[in-house]
Amino acid sequence: MAQKIAYQGEPGANSNIACMDMFPELESVPCASFEDAFELVASGEAELAMIPIENSIAGRVADIHILLPQSNLQIVGEFFLPIHFDLLGIPGSTIEGATEVHSHIHALGQCRRLIRDAKLRPVIAGDTAGSAREVREWNDPTKLSLAPPLAARIYGLEVLASRVEDDPSNTTRFVVLAREKDLPTREELPGPAVTSFVFRVRNVPSALYKALGGFATNGVNMTRLESYMVGDEFAATMFMVDVEGHPEDTPLRLALEELEFFTTEVRILGVYPAAEHRTQRAVSR
Repeated sequence: MAQKIAYQGEPGANSNIACMDMFPELESVPCASFEDAFELVASGEAELAMIPIENSIAGRVADIHILLPQSNLQIVGEFFLPIHFDLLGIPGSTIEGATEVHSHIHALGQCRRLIRDAKLRPVIAGDTAGSAREVREWNDPTKLSLAPPLAARIYGLEVLASRVEDDPSNTTRFVVLAREKDLPTREELPGPAVTSFVFRVRNVPSALYKALGGFATNGVNMTRLESYMVGDEFAATMFMVDVEGHPEDTPLRLALEELEFFTTEVRILGVYPAAEHRTQRAVSR
C-alpha cells in the first residue's frame, strides 16, 4: 500500500503540487481543512502533511500560527514553491467572451493586472483548484478560473493565458508535518538546519527585547518572528519563531538558554533540514 501525504484543498491546488514535487513517491490525499489534514497524520492514516505557512506576498497563512502548535505534530521539513497561475476556461472559451474570473481571494489579488486589462469581474471562491472544477461543471464560456497549471489537466480546461501573476517572485513556504518523535541530533542532521519554536514572554518590562537579545549577541539568524493572541487575552503574548541552526549548535544553545529567563513557555515545533531555496538565496545575496 502506498504511503500518503495529506494536504488542504482540492486536487490541482498548489499544496497538491508541493506534495508531488517534494514527495513524488507518495499518494497525495486532499482534505477539506487543515484540521482534517492534521488528523489524518495523527491517526496514522497518512505519514505526512504538507501545510502552507507563509507567502512572500500575502504573508502568513490564516490560522496556521494557532493550529500548528495545537496539532501535536512535528515539523520535519520545509518546501518553497514558486506560485504560478493560469487563466483557464472550458474548451472553446475566450478571454474576450468572458465576463467573470473565479478563484481564491489571494489568487485574485495576485493577478490584478490581468483581471483589469481583460475587464473581468473577480468572484471569490474557496480554493483555486476548486474554482477550476466549478468552471468545468458550469460549462459556461463566460466564466473563467485562475488556478495552478495542474488544475487545467485534472479538470480538462483550456489554458487561455499562462503565468498571469503580477509578481513572478511569488513563493509559498510549506512545512512538512509528521507524528511527534525525538528531535534529530546534530549527527543525524549534519547540514544547514532550521529550528522552529513558540514562546510566551513573562509579564515584565521590555520582556520581548530581553528575550530576543540572546539571539543577537550569539549571532543566530532569525528568519521569522510572528506574534499572536492566546485565548481571550487581548495582548500579543505568544510568538512563533524560525531560526537558522540546530539546538546543539553552541550559538543557538546559548540563545535558547537565555530565552528561558524571560519566558514562561518555550516549545520546539521541529528541527529540520533547511530547504535548498533558503541556501540558494543566501548564496545569491
